Amino acid sequence: MYCTLLKAKLHRACVTHAELDYEGSCAIDGKLLDLSGIHEYEQIQIYNLANGERFTTYAIRAEDGSQVISINGAAAHKASPSDRIIICSYASLTAQEVAIHKPTLVYLDELNNITHTRNYIPTQAA
Repeated sequence: MYCTLLKAKLHRACVTHAELDYEGSCAIDGKLLDLSGIHEYEQIQIYNLANGERFTTYAIRAEDGSQVISINGAAAHKASPSDRIIICSYASLTAQEVAIHKPTLVYLDELNNITHTRNYIPTQAA
């Protein structure tokens, strides 16, 4: 049996572009892709904190160090520049893999600079 777990997250990324006429996908700064372990052309989920939109697309590589997060194609209707979003990728893991899995969590500021990384989400207090 396989279980789907969070593989990687770019938390509170800031949308820099929304390009309706660009071939669909989400362009992400190459350094952020490398650090998070999200692969080019990998399916990603995007959760828009500004408007509640949740959608699926795939990652493409933007220039390393550019701080670009560009929502492209039809998805450009679901996000605008300056919206804060969460970008997640998931993996199907075996029971043995689940027991040792730790996600890669990358936290960003409003300029898409890395503020810190973790491999766990803190326990939510009541």
